[in-house]
Amino acid sequence: MKKDRKYASTTPGQPRVHKVTFMLNDDEHKAVKRYLSKYKIENKSRWYRETIISHILKTLEEDYPTLFRENEMRR
Repeated sequence: MKKDRKYASTTPGQPRVHKVTFMLNDDEHKAVKRYLSKYKIENKSRWYRETIISHILKTLEEDYPTLFRENEMRR
């Protein structure tokens, strides 16, 4: 019998198979721990994934190709 998970994958049928690893220094780690504690975030993996992907999607949305280099003027 499968255990019901509180948060289902946002992409059914597409298991996460690509592992990503990165390192933090002491100050960065303390900042992340403080943030997670303050906002009562229990699933760190999900939070990292959503934070990174949302930043990537926002950046890609802002950097869409234009005909007259409009994006370069905004920076």
